Amino acid sequence: MRVKNARAATIQNSRILRGPANLLDLIGNTSLIRLERIRPNSPGVEVYAKAEWENPGGSVKDRPAFNIIREAEAAGLMSAEKTLIDSTSGNTGIAYAMIGAAKGYHIKLCMPSNVSMERKRILKAYGAEIVYTDPMEGSDGAIRRVREMVEQDPEGYFYANQYDNPANWGAHYRTTAPEIYEQTDGRITHYVAGLGTSGTFIGTARRLKELNPRIQCLSFQPDSPFHGLEGMKHMPTALTPGIYDASVADENLEIATEDAHIMTLRLAREEGLLVGVSAGAAMVAALKVANRLTQGVVVTIFPDSGDKYLSERFWDEGR
Repeated sequence: MRVKNARAATIQNSRILRGPANLLDLIGNTSLIRLERIRPNSPGVEVYAKAEWENPGGSVKDRPAFNIIREAEAAGLMSAEKTLIDSTSGNTGIAYAMIGAAKGYHIKLCMPSNVSMERKRILKAYGAEIVYTDPMEGSDGAIRRVREMVEQDPEGYFYANQYDNPANWGAHYRTTAPEIYEQTDGRITHYVAGLGTSGTFIGTARRLKELNPRIQCLSFQPDSPFHGLEGMKHMPTALTPGIYDASVADENLEIATEDAHIMTLRLAREEGLLVGVSAGAAMVAALKVANRLTQGVVVTIFPDSGDKYLSERFWDEGR
């Protein structure tokens, strides 16, 4: 792994050098990786990705899940007597389950039944209770099911509501954006991230714009309602998250599932990075942006590793 300056090197090594820590202290401060072989057209453009699988729950969703729970505790909304409930496509649920196990909380999750087998097994390993919903309804079906359950027993649940909870984007405003800015020594010119709950993009972009209004922030989403980018939303046809603000993006890109699959394979075989499909989509989007430039520093988010997706067929392609 290469970095551009001593400050970035110090940040990246801090995960190794610091002493004993509580499990939840390990959330955040992930490495920033430079892409070395999958390169943009111009040698004057650098492309970097945040290695969010370094979080203890294995994904970027540890950040908002922890912040949602922490703020709920401070407000007296979450305790051992209540069950945390939410909808998830997998990663946020895993984050809730990991944090819940560490804190002694009961976690109940609604998720589409077609999420990867690896995600289902991880959730069961952490002891989470899972309610499966119609895969044809996607994440929106899981959201509707949670709302029904909360209406039936409002006192028994803390509804974390990741799609509408400002603590979601607030986590990235306070942690992800400052990390990126410092790790690039303020040199970042373009930020690219996908839209699911939209928290990663919205929170990071808002703070980066405050740090330097010239930074271009571009979101991306699937190019159709029926797609294979697990955890992502096609905003024109989906239930729009309450935290989503379309005005934050300087531009919104659309990414095809097939292109994301191809890039995910390329990242494994050309960069040695075994990442998830949403990371492949992020790289497609980042490269589109980078190829427009002659000079610049483009940063994107790799939300998780490929471990949770190895049962999917696209890994056998391109042999």
